[in-house]
Amino acid sequence: MDVLRPLLIRIGGRVYRKNLVQEQAFPREEEEDFYAGPGDCADEPCGAFVVEETERGFQCRVEVPSPLYKYIIGKKGETKKRLEAETRTSISIPKPGVEGEIVITGQHRSGVTSARTRIDVLLDSFRKKQPFTHFLSFALNQPAIQQRFLQFKEEVLEKCSKDHGVSSSLFQNPAKLHLTLGTLVLLNEQEIQKACDLLQRCKEDFVDQIAGGQPLTVEVAGVEYMNDDPAMTDVLYAKVRMKDGSDRLQMVADQLVERFVASGLMLKEWDRVKLHATVMNTLFRKDPTEERNSTMTGKSSFKERESFNGQNILKLFENFHFGEVQLDSVRLSQRFSSDASGYYATSGQLCFS
Repeated sequence: MDVLRPLLIRIGGRVYRKNLVQEQAFPREEEEDFYAGPGDCADEPCGAFVVEETERGFQCRVEVPSPLYKYIIGKKGETKKRLEAETRTSISIPKPGVEGEIVITGQHRSGVTSARTRIDVLLDSFRKKQPFTHFLSFALNQPAIQQRFLQFKEEVLEKCSKDHGVSSSLFQNPAKLHLTLGTLVLLNEQEIQKACDLLQRCKEDFVDQIAGGQPLTVEVAGVEYMNDDPAMTDVLYAKVRMKDGSDRLQMVADQLVERFVASGLMLKEWDRVKLHATVMNTLFRKDPTEERNSTMTGKSSFKERESFNGQNILKLFENFHFGEVQLDSVRLSQRFSSDASGYYATSGQLCFS
């Protein structure tokens, strides 16, 4: 991380800098202790969240998904004890697996505010380390597209199987062909519902205007690779474009991601959404059950991969036509799942018409 451009963390409408520190990996990350030194209390916001005055002092409530409780408790409860001691507060946490609110109480408003700020920063840090659970997608698994994809697979294996690393295990499941817009970490039903509600607001705010209440006709044609050297390819994808030559699909994708990032439900990864449909991925080779999503599967996705030589595939199938498709909805898709059609289970969706 560039010390002149530190990571910015948004909490409760405020922006905090994350200073550069030397991180050390531990075998059991979930049991790491969190140290919040005296210096961490500087300039803590009093208006970023609600602190209620009670008969016994002050109180603040924070909704936290139950999978994150352990990060506040820490190994043998040490993190919670330290937070309580240093802020002179009492922190009540629901039982493991029980969804509810964490309640911070104390004699002084400043102590409650300090404890809440530290908990927010702690949770934000560990949430970013969670594997994503959902993603926004456009389904590309219409029968005609699947048929052409299977033809593409057959011809690639017929003509390029002798090229280094090329095998049938690299190919996407045709029933799960899709475009990924962005990934989300949604840890309970409340967060899933929040994402679904935001999708509907996006429909009203800008999607209806861009799409005109009609499906977007998209052409899927040509292949391209992700990395710099086609002889060592990890991801090969099909290119997509609006048939009418407009940028409406890109506009919908970019504005959806912008809105989800602003809400805190999604992390910003790129300046623009890269519209692509993964057709071959070396992640699939190692584990056939791996979530066949796209390139956005976490920081370690490209480690320990066996690349393949995609030079001949790129040359022979440069203009391969997968077909046209009517995109009529954006789906909140659930990772590691399947519905009756073989596509990812849908937690919610935004329909164009």
